Amino acid sequence: MYEIIVVGGGHAGCEASLAAARKGHKTLLVTGNIKNIADMPCNPSIGGSAKGIVVREIDALGGEMGRNADKSLIQIKMLNSAKGPAVQALRAQADKITYPKNMLLTLQNTDNLDIRESLVEDLIVEDKVVKGVVLETGEKIHSNMVILTTGTYLKADILVGDTRTRQGPHGERPSNHLSDQLRNYGFDVIRLKTGTPQRIDKKTIDFSKTKEEKGDSIYHTFSFDNEIYYQVEEQVPCHLIYTTPETHKIIRDNLNKSSMYGGLSDIKGVGPRYCPSIEDKIVRFSDKERHQLFLEPESLYYDDIYIQGFSTSMPKDIQEKMVHSLPGLENAKILKYAYAIEYDAIDSKQLKQSLETKVLENLYTAGQINGTSGYEEAACQGLMAGINASLKLEGREPLILKRNEAYIGVLIDDLVTKGIMDPYRLLTSRAEYRLLLRHDNADMRLREYGYQVGLVSEEKYQKFQEKKQKIMDATITLQNTKITPTEETQKYLETIPTTLLKDGMTLYDFLKRPEINFSHIRHFIDLDITPEMEEQIAVSIKYEGYIAKANKEASKMVDLDNKKIPSDIDYDKIHNLASEARQKLKKIMPSSIGQALRISGVNPADISLIMVYLKKEYHHGS
Repeated sequence: MYEIIVVGGGHAGCEASLAAARKGHKTLLVTGNIKNIADMPCNPSIGGSAKGIVVREIDALGGEMGRNADKSLIQIKMLNSAKGPAVQALRAQADKITYPKNMLLTLQNTDNLDIRESLVEDLIVEDKVVKGVVLETGEKIHSNMVILTTGTYLKADILVGDTRTRQGPHGERPSNHLSDQLRNYGFDVIRLKTGTPQRIDKKTIDFSKTKEEKGDSIYHTFSFDNEIYYQVEEQVPCHLIYTTPETHKIIRDNLNKSSMYGGLSDIKGVGPRYCPSIEDKIVRFSDKERHQLFLEPESLYYDDIYIQGFSTSMPKDIQEKMVHSLPGLENAKILKYAYAIEYDAIDSKQLKQSLETKVLENLYTAGQINGTSGYEEAACQGLMAGINASLKLEGREPLILKRNEAYIGVLIDDLVTKGIMDPYRLLTSRAEYRLLLRHDNADMRLREYGYQVGLVSEEKYQKFQEKKQKIMDATITLQNTKITPTEETQKYLETIPTTLLKDGMTLYDFLKRPEINFSHIRHFIDLDITPEMEEQIAVSIKYEGYIAKANKEASKMVDLDNKKIPSDIDYDKIHNLASEARQKLKKIMPSSIGQALRISGVNPADISLIMVYLKKEYHHGS
């Protein structure tokens, strides 16, 4: 008997298992192949636009992905460093051998956690309450909670040209029965699709025809522990190339051979809008003369190069022509052909904000089974499912992150409120309050929650409190320290160059000037703070007005989210609701007025009717 069983050992399953076990609950991780735990079947990277901030959030809450990425990276850079702080995020090339190996070691060395190699074919369900799992052998294992993190393995089909093969990534055995059982229990099961590009033998690439893309020359870490595991000068470069007119012609001439465009007539899966195949790009963006591709190293231990941006489901002979049409790859040897994969997922609108399902009690789901794409999106859901399953066991309220508190909150709210049509990818544009959800302040936003739920140690929490105090003290010092227009000061300002002083000015106001940074502040005062703290202070001062405005807007949303809707509300009793609104409200059963307002098809007029009804029937305040 276990308290929590996690099904699936991908990025979601790892975080869910570690969160549950670290919180002291007896946990079992069941996975089809132990060798594939924390596997990276697609791109060899962690982070990216918006996703890099999610990794920081996972770390702030006490999760593992950031620490493991820091231990396993072979290159790292800050994306959008020339742009504003709201869109800056880390992206690392992670070693595909080292990353899974380090994660497996972490799992094996965690108390309260057992790992079992098997496939789960069914759930033990009594009166709509999950009580455990049934293995493919027929063996039943009982538990209080179950978390499904099955990735792309539910009825997985590999698609290449006109061939369909029932298997998971790397030719693994798929799960052929679990999604049918979920459908029998009342879940709406949907079909989704994603894909991966070719892997090329590094020795057969002519890199003289490519543009080298190096890692940053300063040290970065995802984790707030700030431990450095790499040497800046030893980072492995990536290389940039572009598709050619010949590439586009080959694809257009053979579109009917692609699985997606006629090669297979029975495809039901919807592909990812924001990570399209190269065929999709050529068709949808026919006016573009070329598309950017990156040649990314997969590991220090072997020579496979991943062609970022070139996923396809073309037949192998066409893939050969496509690859050989690219600059530097004229004589390239394909080590692994590209393919698309079709798989089952559930309708994410059947989830609560806690990631517990509405269909079966004590069942949580996380990752691609919920319709997301990407390692980072999976990992953060796994962490939240692990935390909330544990909190339910402990008789505590779930941890629900708001849209102004975390990208994790944006992602989960989008899933459960809006649902998905295609594999969901997190983007900065999805966050209304992205200036509040920055790379630099993830610990300020979420460390307290991590400590409260028991995943951040006392030692780390004290370190965080000291950092907070130092930032506060340094900010006060800047507010209280004036510079005056002395001859020496004016001469220094000319060298920057910046506008000379007419009167005295605080260093706080001086830092608001666009051209001023902390290197100039240090000329006047010595503050005992790290570069990381300097960054946080500089952003909060320079963007003070915008941040205040965003906080004001967010507080209105929080007020609406705090207006709770009782779970037993009967929308059929509310007169004059628009029929679309009534239908969607009954399906999603939002927990608050704020969530109801975010459902597409629910209008402000509908919200007014709901609030009048609540006031009358439940005596809710206005």
